[in-house]
Amino acid sequence: MLDLLKPAPHKPLLPDNKIDSEYKSQRLKVFLGIFLGYAGYYLVRKNFSLGMPDLIAQGYSKTELGFALSGVSIAYGLSKFLMGNVSDRSDARKFLTVGLVLSAFTMIFMGVFPFATSSITVMFILLFLNGWFQGMGWPPCGRVVVHWYSIRERGTMMSIWNVAHNVGGGLVGPVTILAIEIFGNWQSKFYFPGMIALVFALIAYILVRDTPQSCGLPPIEAYKNDYPKNYSQEQEKELSAKEIFYTYVLNNRMLWYIAFANAFVYLVRYGILDWSPTFLKEAKGFSINESGWSYFLYEYAGIPGTLLCGWISDKVFKGRRAPATVIYMALVTVAVFVYWKNPPGNIWVDNVALISIGFLIYGPVMLIGVQALDLVPKKAAGTAAGLTGLFGYLGGALFANIAIGIVVDRWGWDGAFEMIIAACLLSIFFTALSWNREKQNLADLK
Repeated sequence: MLDLLKPAPHKPLLPDNKIDSEYKSQRLKVFLGIFLGYAGYYLVRKNFSLGMPDLIAQGYSKTELGFALSGVSIAYGLSKFLMGNVSDRSDARKFLTVGLVLSAFTMIFMGVFPFATSSITVMFILLFLNGWFQGMGWPPCGRVVVHWYSIRERGTMMSIWNVAHNVGGGLVGPVTILAIEIFGNWQSKFYFPGMIALVFALIAYILVRDTPQSCGLPPIEAYKNDYPKNYSQEQEKELSAKEIFYTYVLNNRMLWYIAFANAFVYLVRYGILDWSPTFLKEAKGFSINESGWSYFLYEYAGIPGTLLCGWISDKVFKGRRAPATVIYMALVTVAVFVYWKNPPGNIWVDNVALISIGFLIYGPVMLIGVQALDLVPKKAAGTAAGLTGLFGYLGGALFANIAIGIVVDRWGWDGAFEMIIAACLLSIFFTALSWNREKQNLADLK
């Protein structure tokens, strides 16, 4: 399998008069490829949630379905780290496509075969598999970005690429409505998005290329004359799994700092997102429709916030990620406090606070991933980002789902928000630990 996915071989360098035009053309194509490919992943990541009301009508409890759904988060966190290492030693074009195809077929299988939803155990297994295949999406995209975009461009390009998850996630609703119109059964919520995701996989395979060298082009550092500190031609060679894990990732103290920061950022993200409908109803008196629109605005406010955060890190802080993350999380802390303490009845204040949190939180979510890419050689990018993702999903997302429910039951919403505020402050603390090292690394750019 690894032989099938091995990195694309380098080709002889193109003539000088063709390099610039070919580079520009290929950069646009590969970026469109990873953007549409990753959007396709989101078509088959969250659609199970839309089928849950139908499964509840069949007699399943919310607790049972919540357990089944947890399979996605558990597998995704593990896969992003472990499969990220495989991705570092694979052709991004093939790796991205294979993961999306397998994820799409898992959802198609779940919708087509009745026994796939006949028990919680079967659903957990299928959703675990889907989460594992989903973990194959981010690492090859990260590999593409670090090979095709220089360090001073990555914040901006990753912020634009990160919008793909909002685009893909936003399409799930209309796609499932269309599925019901065409097929007339609730199972189509699973298999129809899967069918569309296969089209996205084909587009990604057509557009994406692994590295500039596989297209007869020089490394991006040479093309843009943008060399990180200690850069050498040795970094263009593929690394073994042992070298990636032990030399560049597990022994990299800065990576551990931002991995811990990511766990707390994800706790804030999912602590607010997953519990906002319940909190707004119980503590603020929102109706179902009001909560639904607030939830929508929270998600889509993340698009401009993410784009601005990436631009700030590139243009204002010259490729440094920690300052932008710290500023954004400080503002998140203020917005969370307002959201928590605003008295019931002030709907507009609650919505502005929630929109502000959505606008701000997705910037650090994106930027910590970019910082992970910056802290290691290009050939270890997927594994580095996978480590931060592992902490984000297993340490943050799962903890937010489980712990906040327990805290609210025992200490009320005040206890939950005290925990979220503490997570904001801890994310700032751990990000700040990387501040000086990142500054030092970028001070010596050639």
